[in-house]
Amino acid sequence: MAPAIVLRHDSVRQADLLVMPERIVLLNGEAAAVLRLCDGSRTVAEIVEELDAEFPGAPVADDVPEFIDRVRAEGWLR
Repeated sequence: MAPAIVLRHDSVRQADLLVMPERIVLLNGEAAAVLRLCDGSRTVAEIVEELDAEFPGAPVADDVPEFIDRVRAEGWLR
């Protein structure tokens, strides 16, 4: 994550959030699962492989790299 951004679970909303200065983004479960794996030690390919094993049959190979590119474009991920 970028330095000013925190991935946090909100137990009141039962939802995962990206908390940043002056903004909060409510994440769906899939987005949170991807971002939790973006810890700086895994490559995109490794994230895809791990999620593909967890969600067989899901279009992980196409969706995850696209999602990570969008998150990077927003500046939320380095």
